[in-house]
Amino acid sequence: MSRIFDALRRAGAEQTGIEYSDTMSVATKVFEARPVEAEVPAEGLTPPAFDPGPVQNAEEIRTLFPAVEVVIPPTSRLVFAAQPNSLAVEKFRFLAVRLREMRQNRPLQKVLITSSIPEEGKSLVSANLAGVIARKRQKVLLIEGDLRRPVLAEQFGIPKLPGLAEWLKGTTEQASNIYRLEGPGLWFMPAGEPPERTIELMQSGRLANLMQQLTALFDWIIIDSPPLLPLADTTLWSRLTDGTLLVSREGKTEKAHLERGLDTLKKSDLLGVVLNSCTHTDQKSYYQRYSPHSK
Repeated sequence: MSRIFDALRRAGAEQTGIEYSDTMSVATKVFEARPVEAEVPAEGLTPPAFDPGPVQNAEEIRTLFPAVEVVIPPTSRLVFAAQPNSLAVEKFRFLAVRLREMRQNRPLQKVLITSSIPEEGKSLVSANLAGVIARKRQKVLLIEGDLRRPVLAEQFGIPKLPGLAEWLKGTTEQASNIYRLEGPGLWFMPAGEPPERTIELMQSGRLANLMQQLTALFDWIIIDSPPLLPLADTTLWSRLTDGTLLVSREGKTEKAHLERGLDTLKKSDLLGVVLNSCTHTDQKSYYQRYSPHSK
């Protein structure tokens, strides 16, 4: 954690809300908060890979949910689709690799992504991570769990559609309001119309029922949740997921906010910390030398 705190200490001397020219130089420092160690197997034994259970094949899932055409706007920051060979996407691939490594030692299927305060980039980290994992032919569902300030539907260039809020307010028990995004190759459950009583809606018990259904359908479920401070929504989400990634942004997150965010999370839930918009990276030249377009 020391390098993250060093970066945030530099940022603390500046005004918060700084905009960097390279807003998607993400995840240049990942998992510096080490995950809680799983039980160490006996010497000489390899732990079995985590089996998520009876996940259906992609063709079966296609018949359950409608397809939506995606037209990603030029202003979108979904680099996994717009800049698949960029350094930012390489960092997301590394992030996905670390998650798969963790999955060898602990149940890890439903990943919650949050931040301490707003505007740290958690939504874009969620979407780009889901897109990268989906490219590995994994059945990935991205849930827009931030019912208060949803932004992902706009990033994907899709119209407003019924989503999580409408399902929670409804009476049907079967999972619905999920869409196959043609092009990105992943499934998406938008937030829907922001409800008036978010906490009451999420505490109704229907959310737990929904997550149980979805666990049997997908290999990975990535949830973009609201910030930790000062809302209680993420605490509700964390009870239904297997682990949490905390996103911080250099030049935006103060050390005190990060510490309060970490204190809010259970240590056993924390998978790691992603430092977003890091301006101090020495890996760009390395990537350029080994990228597909280098000579």
